[in-house]
Amino acid sequence: MALRNLITDIAGVTVGHAEDRKLASGVTVVLFDRPAVASVDVRGGGSGTRETALLDPAQTVEGIDAIALSGGSAFGLDAASGVQALLRERGRGFHVRSALVPIVPGAILFDLLNGGDKDWGQYPPYRELGYSAARGAGVDFALGSAGAGLGATTANLKGGVGSASAVTPDGITVGAVAVVNAVGTAVIGDGPYFWAAPFEHDGEFGNLGLPARLTERDIAIRAKGAPASVPGENTTLAVIATDAKLTKAQCHRLAVMAADGYARALYPVHSPLDGDIIFAASAGDKPLADPHYALAELGLHAGNVMARAVARGVYEATALPFAGALPSWKDQFGRR
Repeated sequence: MALRNLITDIAGVTVGHAEDRKLASGVTVVLFDRPAVASVDVRGGGSGTRETALLDPAQTVEGIDAIALSGGSAFGLDAASGVQALLRERGRGFHVRSALVPIVPGAILFDLLNGGDKDWGQYPPYRELGYSAARGAGVDFALGSAGAGLGATTANLKGGVGSASAVTPDGITVGAVAVVNAVGTAVIGDGPYFWAAPFEHDGEFGNLGLPARLTERDIAIRAKGAPASVPGENTTLAVIATDAKLTKAQCHRLAVMAADGYARALYPVHSPLDGDIIFAASAGDKPLADPHYALAELGLHAGNVMARAVARGVYEATALPFAGALPSWKDQFGRR
């Protein structure tokens, strides 16, 4: 089967977006056809999350039904409630005798100052956006300025949603979806070269490679809002999924190794100003050849796939239609 180069190359995984263009914010949902074993790795210093405690390998719940990624800062945590509503209508959830509770961890990014109209009245719209995103989930979905990536930015370019996938030599598929709202940059210096260039497949983000050398200016820090940034304003959210059969502890290790992809694609990363987080999910039954080396190899591919997804999120983005909005990569450097 030909790969789409999306996280939905994992059988049983679908993705949906919903956004409000006036609001300049939205929600992206990853749905699992059946409960998926999952864990999480949080590296940023200002994360905003929901239901991540139960993803600790020591906790009781083994399977989750979906993951909600949302704009809106803390207001966006409501998105998971909308996803729960859709799943409950479909009879999905964790059974507690006669009760049914859909398990939907979530995480949010800060996009409240991107020029959109955030005067939503008494209640923010993220619950409804979460419901709509879940209802529309499918194997094909938009990249760039869509869903939770609609209002996302980096230090010098518009951010957005990216995705990528790969198959290991053992025939295990791994895929990522990332929402890039980083404090740093995805490009070297002022661009156009991507930090993730060594891992690019088939020209998926411009096929430019790397510059011949890096200058002092290239490696100087560029930070969004510097020096006035505060924790929580900047976050890259991501899900790494595989069709390998993993335990919660193995999913946690996969998330930790996938975080290397952030370091390959963003500069700086994992700072006190980021809320960076990666969810890892096992959505299949393919056995690992062994519990150690094969997991290490899977994690290596997960990091590479994550780096590619981050770069694609910036490469595919389009600028917001507001005065002073950051340009997109394609605005600056054309369709190379």
